[in-house]
Amino acid sequence: MTPGARLQAAAEILDRIAAGAAAEQALLGWSRASRFAGSKDRAAVRDHVFDALRRWRSSAVVGGAETGRARILGLLRQAGTDPDTLFDGAGHAPAPLTEAERDAGAMPDGAAALDLPDWLLPVFETSLGPRLPEVAEALRHRAPVFLRVNTMLGRREAAQAALALDGIETAPHPLADTALEVTSGARRVAQSRAYAEGLVELQDAASQAVCAALPLTPGARVLDYCAGGGGKALAMAARLRGVIEAHDADPRRMSDLPARADRAGARLRVVSAPMGPYDLVLCDVPCSGSGAWRRSPEGKWRLTPENFAQTLKTQAQILDEAADLLAPSGVLAYVTCSVLTPENADQVAAFQARHPGWQVEESRQFLPSDGADGFYYAVMRRGDLG
Repeated sequence: MTPGARLQAAAEILDRIAAGAAAEQALLGWSRASRFAGSKDRAAVRDHVFDALRRWRSSAVVGGAETGRARILGLLRQAGTDPDTLFDGAGHAPAPLTEAERDAGAMPDGAAALDLPDWLLPVFETSLGPRLPEVAEALRHRAPVFLRVNTMLGRREAAQAALALDGIETAPHPLADTALEVTSGARRVAQSRAYAEGLVELQDAASQAVCAALPLTPGARVLDYCAGGGGKALAMAARLRGVIEAHDADPRRMSDLPARADRAGARLRVVSAPMGPYDLVLCDVPCSGSGAWRRSPEGKWRLTPENFAQTLKTQAQILDEAADLLAPSGVLAYVTCSVLTPENADQVAAFQARHPGWQVEESRQFLPSDGADGFYYAVMRRGDLG
């Protein structure tokens, strides 16, 4: 495919997404109908689609319309690329621009300039204050690729050397001793020997930092209450060198976890009905995902005031359930991949109001503008043990 043909394909996929299709569904449908497209073509089209999703509002304003074609035009203008070099109709490229299209477009302002929904802007403003512009800007760009070194199988330097043999260059990241940022060859990771043999796992650096901050002690009984794919459970297992129990309200999310654990040499036990008491319960709760919208930008536009309110209720319910599973001196760890105060500090304060005596021993907010994803964690323990 020519560069122009890739843009045209992306524009058509964006129209399907605007009509209601999920991004992955729309991409898969195009891929299945386009057997002529090679792996590099599919990767390039995917990148164009996700770039537009990250800049859904601003690209439409700059492009002059809320269509896939206009959003691609807006992206080119934002990048300083002359659209006429690609909108030429040659080799399945987009048709040449009309005079109306040349005259259309404007500079975005307000929430559109930040690529945020209007209703969410006040929440971002109160949550981030003067750091709002830098965080919003970070969310408009692709996220770095991070790996976690599985210290049960090797040291960070050994992992770097193994990855380099497969053409993958990495650099240590300061957020966690196990974190590597991929600087070259990111698309080769899944086919690398280091990944296949469990020496490295894909995991954001801030997520690794959260796991490193948890107070794990030898022999502790630990539950990952909202395990999902199990990345944090695997990281805890590598630290504890013991059994981690994993649970999720939707067991299908954990379908790949046993295979991942085997590959990593981790000791995990999937439990459908956790039975306390536990020494530590990790609640990596469902959330807006606002800290990771670089990776999943569609979530920014699918979130509504109604489902945000429901998410806050779900978070509170999970905290209450988890507290009942803990031993008297147990630790409750609350985690989100959000940058929004209602999901983070406010949620912890509300839990403390419902459960007097719980104290926050440590908390931290990571922001995307710091380099990794946006994460929040709070480590809590009962303070009335006498």
